Amino acid sequence: MKIVIPGGTGQVGTILSRALTAAGHDVVILTRRPVRERDVRWDAETLGPWAKEIDGSDVVINLAGRSVNCRYTPDNLRAMMDSRVRSARVVGEAVAAAVRPPRVWLQMSTATVYAHRFDAPNDEATGVLGGTEPGVPGYWAYSVEIAKAWERAQEQAETPHTRKVSMRAAMVMSPDRGGVFDALLRLARLGLGGPVAGGAQYVSWIHDRDFVRAVEFLVDRDGLAGPVNLAAPTPLPQRTFMRVLRAAWGAPVGLPATKWMAELGAFVLRTDTELLLKSRRVVPGRLLEAGFAFDYPQWPEAADDLVRRLRGGPGSTM
Repeated sequence: MKIVIPGGTGQVGTILSRALTAAGHDVVILTRRPVRERDVRWDAETLGPWAKEIDGSDVVINLAGRSVNCRYTPDNLRAMMDSRVRSARVVGEAVAAAVRPPRVWLQMSTATVYAHRFDAPNDEATGVLGGTEPGVPGYWAYSVEIAKAWERAQEQAETPHTRKVSMRAAMVMSPDRGGVFDALLRLARLGLGGPVAGGAQYVSWIHDRDFVRAVEFLVDRDGLAGPVNLAAPTPLPQRTFMRVLRAAWGAPVGLPATKWMAELGAFVLRTDTELLLKSRRVVPGRLLEAGFAFDYPQWPEAADDLVRRLRGGPGSTM
């Protein structure tokens, strides 16, 4: 198949393009800075020569959007919103204009769309969307609005011949350098991987190989459209999540951090505490109902595999 991945140069795009290319597919990356043979330049805002790559392709997987690993200043939040909405909108325009449109358009979204909660998991049918929770920072609601607008841009695209899926993805765990697993493991190795603000907040996650398999599953399942949660079926409290990670690495100590310590650390690292403090208790209802079987449904086995691959050196990320 020919698979076009707008915004495919980040961590998730690297995971997908590596796996899909290894599986024999023709993978084209749309990027502002093309450097490889199958990279094609686009600006993520306006139609251009890049649109011919979508015409005649089989699958489009849009991952474009400004990284959330930053300080959530008003300017950065607006950049997150604009980059996601504009890129989704112009991908929709390219699909709509195609003489031979792709049969499926997978649009990246985020598990952040769900409410900060502890009492029950969020699936696609009964999950509570966020934005009105009491006692959380006001700007968290804007993160939810970004997710909603991202999905709405895809929904509003006039693409009657292309099935559309919105992937509400949890944190994708891979041994690649610079990813979220790498950052969390660095904390554990430094002895800082303990509970944050008590550690009761839930962490939703998905193993990188299950993420790739879930994407392939969504491509093949013609009956699946609309929002789909891409998350392992066992979210767990942050304190437990980090304890398991420390055990997988062999780190005996994980110092706890209060909320203000987390805020200070996030400031130093130029990121935001929402990534640490929001309780994302998300489960993959539609994937499981459709018959998808996770290879890594439990975090201990997933963490062990990721650590083993990381320690295996070059090539072991495949």
